[in-house]
Amino acid sequence: MKTVNLLLCLCFILVAQHALPQTLQVNKKVAKAIRKIAPQDIEAHIRYLADDKLLGRKPGTAGYQTAVDYVVSQLQQLGVQPAGENNTYLQDVKLRKAVTGASATMQIKDSLGSSANLSYGQDYVIYPNPQQPEVAVQAPLVFAGYGISAPELGYDDYAGINTNGKIVVILRGAPAKFESTVAAYSMDLRTILKNAAAHGAVGVIIGQPDPKRELPNLSRGVYSVLSPEGEVAVSRNYVSEQIKLLALVSNEVLLRFFGNAGLDYQQAEAAISKGIPASAPLHTSVSAAYTSAYQDVDSYNVIGKIEGTDPALKNEYVVHSAHLDHVGIGTPVQGDSIYNGAHDNASGVASLLEIAKVYARLKDKPKRSVLLVMVTGEEMGLLGSAYFARHPTVPAQSIVADINTDMPTIIAPLLSVVALGAEHSSLAKQVAQASRYLGLEVETDPEPEQNRFIRSDQYSFVTQGIPALHIKYGNKTPDGRNNLDVQVKAWREKYYHKPQDDINGIFDFDAGRKYAQLNFLIGYLVAQNPEKPTWNKGDFFGRRFD
Repeated sequence: MKTVNLLLCLCFILVAQHALPQTLQVNKKVAKAIRKIAPQDIEAHIRYLADDKLLGRKPGTAGYQTAVDYVVSQLQQLGVQPAGENNTYLQDVKLRKAVTGASATMQIKDSLGSSANLSYGQDYVIYPNPQQPEVAVQAPLVFAGYGISAPELGYDDYAGINTNGKIVVILRGAPAKFESTVAAYSMDLRTILKNAAAHGAVGVIIGQPDPKRELPNLSRGVYSVLSPEGEVAVSRNYVSEQIKLLALVSNEVLLRFFGNAGLDYQQAEAAISKGIPASAPLHTSVSAAYTSAYQDVDSYNVIGKIEGTDPALKNEYVVHSAHLDHVGIGTPVQGDSIYNGAHDNASGVASLLEIAKVYARLKDKPKRSVLLVMVTGEEMGLLGSAYFARHPTVPAQSIVADINTDMPTIIAPLLSVVALGAEHSSLAKQVAQASRYLGLEVETDPEPEQNRFIRSDQYSFVTQGIPALHIKYGNKTPDGRNNLDVQVKAWREKYYHKPQDDINGIFDFDAGRKYAQLNFLIGYLVAQNPEKPTWNKGDFFGRRFD
């Protein structure tokens, strides 16, 4: 009996050891190279990029150009090869700012023939059209819930309704049963517009569910990217000439739509939240006309390459991305009007430059090639990354993964991380290995309501079928309270998108060092692995985009 028990015990130990993740063995030269990442080097990059003389790094300005020149110089000094257009480090990104004209009009008419003119700014606002300077449209309204078409998830707002040639009225949101990243994708404006176009709609009106909330002010304009031929190549608020109207209406107007159709708004809202479509005709038509004015500027993505060593795999690429831009000069806060963007995202660019320095120290490069992509227009709607992901400077099918760094929020010791998006693909394996090696825990997102998965540049790669992730802070703290999100929320309230986000703010540069080490190691492991990253079997994003 003792022999049997001993054998059972040994078997259990062997099984348990096999089930546990294996300890990562890092090449001594690689380990030495990542140990050399210095907090003071991270600080130096941030200090330069967030200096007042760069005036907030807004694309199309001299300050942004200074930032471009700085990172290009750094890449050159480190021996990183140019991987932009025409054997340079640059990819031209032509940005178009569109503004809705003051002559915009909107009229509604119910089924009894009663009509009313709505007031711009109070009752509705219209997004400018980046392609057509003058637009007029007249069509009946149909309520289409959240504007979601996901039959594979058992929910489709377009099932059983005719939206061909009509304007759909939708609410921003997703059924409560949707997983957080899927919900974030579903309520993304571009997703809503593409679903509407696919079902024959000619316009989208978004209803304001909160009567106390004002409509957004679009007077500063909305940005898109133009192709070299002058057509819209990338936009978050335009998908084709078919969708002639994208507007937002107040809660009062929204309720009026439902009242005209004899529908109960509260019941409809409750139903779709539970995952029960409540789409229906609204027995109201809308006539709208507006103009759009344009201002075009040139900006740039910066792209460098570390060439791989494997004869075949060197033609595949692992991307490290970070956005170089910020929002420029804006409304003064406490007497300061320069929005320096030290954390957002000089810190992310600093991380990429230190990753480049690690590779410069390594004589033996990884099997796959590595691209360092510092993009423009993130603050304008992920425009630079979307343009690169759709029009890369290497063959599109050769990009196997993206590791994105955006505002890592280095304000406290880094003890745990959240790998946004990694749960959808095999990249979770490299995240686990690299985190374990560096003594970091991997947690689930402590703030899923922030929709961070679709709010940064990794999302541009995901929508092109490329597995991608974005490393953010976890909740672990030295005092054991494990509530770092509370500290981050307080920081965000004071610093995020404010002039106070400069080098004089709160920083833990050693945390920045660890972020750079982690992101490097994740990318290095992917670059060394002969197997290409894959979407998890049956994953929503894999089915949608792979």
